[in-house]
Amino acid sequence: MPTAPPRAVEASSSVVPSAFERTAAPMSSAPPHVAICFDVPWTHPSWALGDETVPESSVQNRASRAMDSTWTAWACRCRRGVVVLRNLAVRWDRRNPRVGVDPDVCLLEPPPATPSEALTSLRTWEPGNDPPRVAFEVVSESNADKDYGAGPRKHAAAGVGELWVFDPLRHGPDDDGGPWALQVWDRDHDDVFRRVYAGDGPAWSKFFGAWLVGSSDGMLLRMSDDAEGTKLWPTEAEETERERAEKERALARVAELEALLAAMRGGG
Repeated sequence: MPTAPPRAVEASSSVVPSAFERTAAPMSSAPPHVAICFDVPWTHPSWALGDETVPESSVQNRASRAMDSTWTAWACRCRRGVVVLRNLAVRWDRRNPRVGVDPDVCLLEPPPATPSEALTSLRTWEPGNDPPRVAFEVVSESNADKDYGAGPRKHAAAGVGELWVFDPLRHGPDDDGGPWALQVWDRDHDDVFRRVYAGDGPAWSKFFGAWLVGSSDGMLLRMSDDAEGTKLWPTEAEETERERAEKERALARVAELEALLAAMRGGG
């Protein structure tokens, strides 16, 4: 695995990982493989989004909520002007606007021209509506073929910068060496969308400057400043708890100093 660039200073908050996350071994050595490259269509009739809402499994919902919260906490901590949305329909073919992809979670930077509370779909041909910088997909049994097959193709056509495909229960097909717990796709300087990682993790996110690691039960994908997962990025709830604990420690210290000062005055 190539050496990752240094992490951004702004992503400094961490939470204490579980014993499993502190001792989890990195991915095993991958078997030899070959690389192939081929073009995919920019649009296709089969990529049209349906009108029905596909229900999420509990695993998919839990992993998506955790990632949504982690990205939102990061944006708040770093004061980044981003929008994080779930199940947003991203459409890029003006002649066939039903063609699209709806990632479980996506990050938009800069925010779209349409306010997020009024945004029902992102039409990237409209001014001010840039494609997602990062998209996160959680594989479930009912959508495994899509997330391994048409999914990356659609994200590539949509202009997504970075795609993470998380398959905690290994629902994906076993061809080409899969299924994998994690795949990372990245758009390079030549505008080529490449799969830069497939395996058990950890994997590097170029956009965030962070490592992607599995949680203690393997059902969540976490972000960390290190590949060992000892410096996890907090979710909103964890960030709130950390701030509460710091405030309580500060108040306790103030009370301790006030008591010490009172004792010194009494003794005088």
